[in-house]
Amino acid sequence: MSLGQCSFTPVTDVGIGAIELYFPQNFVEQSNLEEYNNVSRGKYTIGLGQQQMGFCSDNEDIVSISLTVLRQLLETYKIPLDSIGCLVVGTETMIDKSKSVKTALMDLFPNNSDIEGVDIKNACFGGAQALLHAVDWVTVNHPVDKKNAIVVIADIAIYEDGPARCTGGAGAIAFLVCPDATIPIDRRFSACHMKNTWDFFKPIKSTASEYPEVDGSLSLASYLEAVRSCYTHFTSKVLRHTSGIDGLNSFDAIFLHSPFTKMVQKGLAVMAYTDSCLRHKDQNGNGVENRLDENDRAGMTKMIELSAEVWKNKTDPHLVFNRRIGNMYTPSLFAQLLAYLASEESITDERNLLFFAYGSGLASAIFPGRVRPTANLAKIREVARHCIKRLDSRQRFSAEEFTETLKRREEFLHSNDFPKTPSESTLFPNTYFLNSIDKKYRRTYSLHEEPIIVQNGNGIHH
Repeated sequence: MSLGQCSFTPVTDVGIGAIELYFPQNFVEQSNLEEYNNVSRGKYTIGLGQQQMGFCSDNEDIVSISLTVLRQLLETYKIPLDSIGCLVVGTETMIDKSKSVKTALMDLFPNNSDIEGVDIKNACFGGAQALLHAVDWVTVNHPVDKKNAIVVIADIAIYEDGPARCTGGAGAIAFLVCPDATIPIDRRFSACHMKNTWDFFKPIKSTASEYPEVDGSLSLASYLEAVRSCYTHFTSKVLRHTSGIDGLNSFDAIFLHSPFTKMVQKGLAVMAYTDSCLRHKDQNGNGVENRLDENDRAGMTKMIELSAEVWKNKTDPHLVFNRRIGNMYTPSLFAQLLAYLASEESITDERNLLFFAYGSGLASAIFPGRVRPTANLAKIREVARHCIKRLDSRQRFSAEEFTETLKRREEFLHSNDFPKTPSESTLFPNTYFLNSIDKKYRRTYSLHEEPIIVQNGNGIHH
């Protein structure tokens, strides 16, 4: 019998069956940064909608935070290592132009080398594409060998000293992707908007540089254009293949990629207005999408006003990680899912979710998902609530200490003294950290199992 004649039972409800989040122990208050940077009070806290910002010292990098969150996922949910057949990483934080982060993560699978997947990169969109790729992989491959997939999405967002530095952050999320999942992703109705733009990019000027080139106004306009276009494509696809949906009323929660939370509010306003235009066309089938312009201040103000109830009930309550950690890049969208699951509200029936993913350059997509009251839901919600509580266990740094830490990180990366050994800095227990970089730029890591106490010029941090 040829391989082409093999028959397997299809799987259903493929999506997220387990989830973990890691963020660094260090953070700075945005109000403190406002004072330190001599900007108007409220510029970051009200204008951007940000409360705090997490950051990494020089002893954490993209591999260390990815190792940490993956180990947490495997141990928390007791996932058998031989049950994984695919591991995909979504990140834009690059430490090597050839070797993928995924290859380093294989150290956690010492007896299983049959694991497909590499890194996926396009700014903040790489995480969403990694998840969609894993859903496709499980749909095709699980019927054959009963293997599941893991997705790791992680980034360290750092900007050079200047007006964009307040929009940084750092974090990592890991998913188990499997059939009969607690949070199925409906791949059939994903819709994209892809375009060549230069709104945010990281040219290879120096392999040690972590700083992007940013065109702020173009980036904001591109984000809003992507929201409108993706939602239009999504609605068109749904109407072509189903009896339709009641617009945004069909969803219990709506998540959008969060560079900063005020941008999410504007994006939701455009989505809600586009939804209204598409559902209230005139007798010739023409919408009213040109009556308000998202790039006009008065138009945006009106859109925000019209979407106030949707914002209040379906998006704003789920931005706690985004407000308190900042822009984690690839994890920023999915941190909202964790916050939604951490809520005290009982989930006894299915809930409908809508995700909008965006990455500069640009790549964007909308796709629906669901939350099902499976046996594993209680465990996932317990993990989500623990992540919320862990926000209060972090160590606050002053703006001066924050600035000095990033300076030390930059000096470490640019140093030509080998082997390079980073300084000690505050870490949560059970966190991987960078040990050293040798003269061939090979990196080694260790697992820290107890809190580090470090003394610097401004005091002692525990």
